[in-house]
Amino acid sequence: MSEITSETAPGGRLDAPVLVLVDRTGEGAPTGAGLGLVSTARGLTAGDVVALVAGDIDSDTAAALTAAGATRLLTADLGGRETVAAVAADAVVAAVGSVAPAVALVGADYRGKEIAGRAAVLLGSACASDVGDLRVVDGELHASKLVLSGTWSTTMTVSAQADHTPVISVHPSAAASAPSAAGSDVPAVEALEVPLSAEAAAVKVVSREVGDAAAGPDLSEAQRVVVMGRGTDGDVTLVHSLADPLDAAIGATRVACDEGWIERSAQVGQTGVSIAPSLYIGLGVSGAVHHTSGIQGAGTIVAICDDSEAPIFEMADYGVVGDVAEVVPQLVEELARLRG
Repeated sequence: MSEITSETAPGGRLDAPVLVLVDRTGEGAPTGAGLGLVSTARGLTAGDVVALVAGDIDSDTAAALTAAGATRLLTADLGGRETVAAVAADAVVAAVGSVAPAVALVGADYRGKEIAGRAAVLLGSACASDVGDLRVVDGELHASKLVLSGTWSTTMTVSAQADHTPVISVHPSAAASAPSAAGSDVPAVEALEVPLSAEAAAVKVVSREVGDAAAGPDLSEAQRVVVMGRGTDGDVTLVHSLADPLDAAIGATRVACDEGWIERSAQVGQTGVSIAPSLYIGLGVSGAVHHTSGIQGAGTIVAICDDSEAPIFEMADYGVVGDVAEVVPQLVEELARLRG
């Protein structure tokens, strides 16, 4: 359940604007997940798709957002404090007041979920969190997500009422493919005034630090992920030897994090990050349910584990029974050979 669509039947698209909060990379470009959300919104409505961005929007950013489907561009000067969820939530509330959208979409990382919840409270509206599928059916927005460790799919109807715009946090990997509007005229950038609430103004970020696991592609939106489990015995170098040539993000099981082999932000599963990459490679991962519940949306699953009875093999598309310390170097060597 990792694709966001709109029905083509009558009533298959909204006729009101859709607001999208677009996050940026450290270099200032829109994130892949942010552009995916914009494209998702384009597929949901016949009205405006309004992209809300913190900070200045240069020509490259404006062009990228327009190509993804944005028809209006809002910029909010948040003084570099957009990493504070309460500040970003205030920006969403201000944009809702200006645009009057049918729905507001944000990402579903830890910060995005907090933004969605706070904005919904301030708007006196509803919040749907970590949604993996959005579609319009007979004029109504349906939001679906996996629950109970991925064993059930639940769908809810999200309705916009006057002055009560719902806010939905959408899983980053769920918006990987959607229509684009390449070649469209780039709209003028509109400045948005954002009055900060007392709660947002009281929070100050003292410092931020990127951990080793986050130094590569972003785990939550990566299309290729290599996950280290107990069977790696903490050999992070071995994991990197496979992840780096694949340009893959590195994730980990709870055991690997508990052992201190890698930081907690890399944990994938029920109590960590949920991912839906096109390629998942598990190294020494047994496949406990608290981990596999976080990879239900993965495309191709490859498992390398020395336990032939490991549960991971029941869901793997390709499985190798063997010691990761022996199999991975051979795999890396073969990859290098194939690439010439």
